Amino acid sequence: MKALSIVHPAGTQIASGLKTLEIRRWQPEVQAGEKILLVENEHFLTTDGQEEAGRAVAVITLGEIRAFRREDIPQACASYYEDGWLAWEIKTVKKIDNPFSIRAARKLYEIDDTVLHSVELTNIR
Repeated sequence: MKALSIVHPAGTQIASGLKTLEIRRWQPEVQAGEKILLVENEHFLTTDGQEEAGRAVAVITLGEIRAFRREDIPQACASYYEDGWLAWEIKTVKKIDNPFSIRAARKLYEIDDTVLHSVELTNIR
């Protein structure tokens, strides 16, 4: 399954349903309805191959991917607007009730989905 790292506190904000848009410069390569493990970490990962310890906080699916608009700032829990970025709609959120340690890597990356077998999930959205 695919995983996406996101810097604290944004992962927690998504897991709680507060943040409904993720803002990125790049288009994700995911299928409609594909589950993505959301991994919260402490630092922006800016170099390909860069990794650090993270914490799995939610399983999400994405909806529409479109241009980021100024009026999206509240839903993105963003502090500013920048032209040319993309807004990823977070369509569904299942919060992990017992977050666990897992590696965080840059962009979308593959993880073994068996890590979710003993995880308890709560539907947030």
